[in-house]
Amino acid sequence: MMGLGRLPTIEAALSRPSNGFAVTRLALALAVVVSHAFSVTTGHVGDEPLAAATGFTLGEHAVNGFFAISGFLVTMSFARRGWRDYALSRALRIVPGLVVATLIVGLLIGGALTRLDLAAYLQDPGLWRFVSSTVTTFKSNTVLPGVFADNPFRFPMGTVWTLKYEVLCYGGVMVAGLAGLLRSRRFAAGLAAALFVAVLLLDVLLPGAGKGQQTALRLPFLFAAGGALYLWRDRVRLSGLLAAILFGAAILALRSPAYQALLFAAEAYGILWLSLSPVLARPAFDLRHDFSYGTYLYGWPVQQALRQIFPTASAVALLAPSLLLTLGIAALSWFAVERPALALKARALGRRTLRTIEPAAP
Repeated sequence: MMGLGRLPTIEAALSRPSNGFAVTRLALALAVVVSHAFSVTTGHVGDEPLAAATGFTLGEHAVNGFFAISGFLVTMSFARRGWRDYALSRALRIVPGLVVATLIVGLLIGGALTRLDLAAYLQDPGLWRFVSSTVTTFKSNTVLPGVFADNPFRFPMGTVWTLKYEVLCYGGVMVAGLAGLLRSRRFAAGLAAALFVAVLLLDVLLPGAGKGQQTALRLPFLFAAGGALYLWRDRVRLSGLLAAILFGAAILALRSPAYQALLFAAEAYGILWLSLSPVLARPAFDLRHDFSYGTYLYGWPVQQALRQIFPTASAVALLAPSLLLTLGIAALSWFAVERPALALKARALGRRTLRTIEPAAP
């Protein structure tokens, strides 16, 4: 077996002409849709794949991967381009797609499916409360008047809550970068280690802690781990065996307080190893168009709409239509909203080309 010293570093993998970040993000977004197919139909989150076996749904595992990749790419963005480029990139990558998706869900999908008269629906304060709270505070449990009233879950955009954590992490990178802390690899490693210990101690000191408390540590840790792996890119080597060992350690710790911390660490390293592996570092997987953000935004409302239209259909029966419709709408979002917004950034910064490696938010 190849010795560790002969394995490629992250830096060497990044120097290849292609990588698998785009296809990995799309796969993670589709995994969220697959996961939600069950809970949208039954109303029970525990019905989602992997929930009983791992303590987390397939969608939560996918979000973990999103945050690790995002931490890696966002830290790289600040380090390579500076704060002006960074701030503009983050705003144009997140805001236009979210605003348009919120309006489409509120006005088009809601207007078509509401029980209210259309004129009454458009004048209802609940519609504009939904638009405002979704766009400004990423509130995912705001309902639309007369929409999805008989569905197990009533809220129309159930995934946007993660954007709150994503934006907070973006702000953390900005502050750390302006303070010069991103030039300190020890700081990055120390922050990731501190959050790892915090996740561990939460399970030790508060074994009955709710999902909210755990998520408030889980997602920042994964983001910080991704950022640290970027800053240590010339030292960290990519090893499938190491990824397997980390996952194996998490499995062995399944019934112990160390399980969650080990699992998240394994997922952070594992998803970056996969994205930079030679299997995905090929032109065929270096997607020119990034549908992952649109898939993430529109998956839930599409599934909610199908659940209302076909209330007796099973999760399996609705899965294929929801995936196809979501991908179609995500493609429209990319070509009509997201890519033009990113082109504005390129023009504002005087560039002629635009790379789609920019991370889409989970």
